Amino acid sequence: MLDDLRPSPGSTRRPKRVGRGPGSGIGRYCGRGIKGQGKRSAGREVPFHFEGGQMPLARRIPKRGFTNLFRKAVEIVNLADLARLGDGATVDAKTLAERGLIRGSGALVKVLGDGDAPKNLTVHVHRVSAAARQKIEAAGGSVELIEVARKRVGGRK
Repeated sequence: MLDDLRPSPGSTRRPKRVGRGPGSGIGRYCGRGIKGQGKRSAGREVPFHFEGGQMPLARRIPKRGFTNLFRKAVEIVNLADLARLGDGATVDAKTLAERGLIRGSGALVKVLGDGDAPKNLTVHVHRVSAAARQKIEAAGGSVELIEVARKRVGGRK
């Protein structure tokens, strides 16, 4: 049984034997052409984005925009979303992530004032808008901000 196994017809090819005379179709220059980078032994080691000395595409096209290296990622939650938690709930990053209201990536959490606040809500987040704070406290809730350790950037110690 195992001695009868053969590859399916057309699935295998014979190896290309280069440099075996003009009758082979790939003699003399072995299919590489005359001179140039591709002819050399190291011609295969050129990076895929190299354009032969021509100004590369990544440098030819105009650049736009700006990436702020010091950007702080902030997860946004509205008061209308907190209404799902019910009255008297305690809101922090962990409970919001469990309910799927934020990604839970460890980013800062900010509560915005869109919607009505549930009653007796206790909020432990990094940031709260003035409108959200006013609505939460008007509904008998409380807001506690979490202090974020600030990193020193440059300068003396």
